[in-house]
Amino acid sequence: MNSLSARDYIVFLIYFVIVAGYGFWIYNRKKKESSSTKDYFLAEGSLTWWAIGASLIASNISAEQFIGMSGSGFNFGLAIAAYEWMAAATLIIVALFFIPVYLKNKIFTMPQFLHQRYNGTVAMIMAIFWLLLYVVVNLTSILYLGALAINSISGLDITMCMYGLAVFAIFITLGGMKVIGFTDVIQVFFLILGGLITTYLALNLVADKHGAEGAMKGFSILTKEVPDHFHMIFKRDNPHYLDIPGLTMLLGGLWIVNLNYWGCNQYITQRALGADLPTARNGILFAAFLKMLMPVIVVLPGIAAFFLYQKGLFQTEMLQGGELNPDRAYPVLLNLLPSGLKGLSFAALTAAIVASLAGKANSIATIFTLDIFGKKINPGASEKSLVNVGKITVVVSMILAVLIAPHMGIDKKGGFQYIQEYTGFVSPGIFAMFLLGFFWKKTTSNAALFATVGGFLLSVFFKVLPQFADLSFLSGMGFAVPNAEGVFEIPFLDRMGFVFLICVIAMYMISTIENRRGIVPKGLEIDKRMFRAHPGFIAGSLIIVLMLVALYSVYW
Repeated sequence: MNSLSARDYIVFLIYFVIVAGYGFWIYNRKKKESSSTKDYFLAEGSLTWWAIGASLIASNISAEQFIGMSGSGFNFGLAIAAYEWMAAATLIIVALFFIPVYLKNKIFTMPQFLHQRYNGTVAMIMAIFWLLLYVVVNLTSILYLGALAINSISGLDITMCMYGLAVFAIFITLGGMKVIGFTDVIQVFFLILGGLITTYLALNLVADKHGAEGAMKGFSILTKEVPDHFHMIFKRDNPHYLDIPGLTMLLGGLWIVNLNYWGCNQYITQRALGADLPTARNGILFAAFLKMLMPVIVVLPGIAAFFLYQKGLFQTEMLQGGELNPDRAYPVLLNLLPSGLKGLSFAALTAAIVASLAGKANSIATIFTLDIFGKKINPGASEKSLVNVGKITVVVSMILAVLIAPHMGIDKKGGFQYIQEYTGFVSPGIFAMFLLGFFWKKTTSNAALFATVGGFLLSVFFKVLPQFADLSFLSGMGFAVPNAEGVFEIPFLDRMGFVFLICVIAMYMISTIENRRGIVPKGLEIDKRMFRAHPGFIAGSLIIVLMLVALYSVYW
C-alpha cells in the first residue's frame, strides 16, 4: 500500500531529529566563524576525510539514482552500473591530477578557475550557464523526482512533498558547507542502510519465488534466470545500445561524463576545495569505495523487480497510465517492506534527496555570491554581506525550483536521462576547456571560448543531424544504430566523444595560431611534485582498480 504506518513516521521523525539536531549543534559550535566566506562556502579546514567522502556521495546520489537507475536496472540490467563503477576510477584520477591543481592555485570556484586561467568573459559566461543549469535542470529534477518517489511510497501530495523537501534542504544549507558536510555523514548512513535493506528484501523475495531463502541465493538465481541483465558491454544489435553503447562507452564518452562531473563541477569539487591535499585525497578515495557499493543499492533492486515481474508479480503496480513504467520498480519494492523498515528506507530516500538539494543550493549560492555579486554587482561587499547574500540565494533558488519543476516534463523524460541529456550538450566543451587549461600552458582564451560555445553548438548539431541526413552509411563502421523509429543516430555517449575530440583539435589549432601572433596565455602554477600520492592512497587506488578489473572480467 502507498502509505506509511505510525511506526514508519516515528522512524522517519527520529531520522529528522538526528539530522536537524546534529546540524544545529555543528552550526552553534562554529557560528563565530560563519562570517567568513571561505568558512561558509567551503568549510575551510573543518571537514575530515570521512566527511568529505560521505558528502560527495550524499550530494551525488539522489532520486534519479534510486528511481532512475533502478528503472534502468529493470529495463536492461547491470550495464547501467558502468556510470557508478567508472566514477570510482574517475575519482582516483581527479584526486591525483585535478585537486592538486585547484589547491595549489587557491581555486575556490570553477568560474574563478576560468577567470584566473583564461579571462573574465569566459568565466562570466560559464558562471551564468552553471547557475541556469543547476537551477533549471539539476535542482528542479532532484526536487520533482524526489517528490514523486515520496508520493509513490507515502501517498502524500506531490506539491506538499516538494515544499517539505525544499524547507528541509534550506534548513541544512543555511548552516553553510560545514553543516552540510557533517550532516551528510548521517545522511549517507541512512542512505546505505536503507538501501541495503531494500536490496536484501528484493533478493530474498527472488529466492522465495524459487522455494529457497537468503539474499545470496536470490542473487545466484538472478544471474541464472535473467543472464542478459548481467552483461556490462552491449553488442550493437542490443535494443539498448543507444543508451549504453558497448565498448566505445568505456573508451570515450563515459570518461568525459565522469571527469567533467567529478573534476570540473562546482557542486562536487567544492567539498574538497577547503581541505589540505592529503585530507582531500583521502576523502575522495573514501567516496570511490562508496561508489563501488552503489550498484548493489540502486541497480540490483531493479533487476530483482524485473525477474519478479516476469514471474507474475507487480503486474498492476508497475503500470502508469496503463503502460509499464520501469521507474516504478524501486517504489514498488519499498512498499513491500514491513512497518518500521519501510520508514527507514523512506528516510534513506529522503536523506539522498535532501543531501543533493542542499549541496546543489550551496553551489548555486557560492557561484552567484563569489563570482557574480562579489565581482560585478558589489565588489566592495564585506564578508558578512557576502554570506548573507549567499543565504538569500539559497532560498530564492529553492523557491524558483519549486515553482518551475512541475512544468519541465521531468517525469516524462525520466530523471536520469533528463539530466544527462541537458548536461551532455556542454560537457565535452567544458571538459576540453578544463583539461587543456590544466596541462597545456599555451591554451588561449579564444580557444576556451570556442570550446564553450562551439562545443554546445556541435552537440546540438549531432543531436538533430539524423532528422536531416541518413546516417545508415555509418552503421557498418559501428558509429550509428537505428533507434525505436528506425532512424539511424549516433549513441549519446559516442556523440560526446566526437564533440570532445573536435573541441580539443580546434582549441589546439586556435591556440597555435594565436601563439604565433605573440599572444602569451596565463598558465597555472604547476609543480610535478604535487602529483605524488602518499602510500595509503596508492594502496586504496590499486584495490579499486583490481575490483573493477574483476567485475568487468566476470560480467563482460
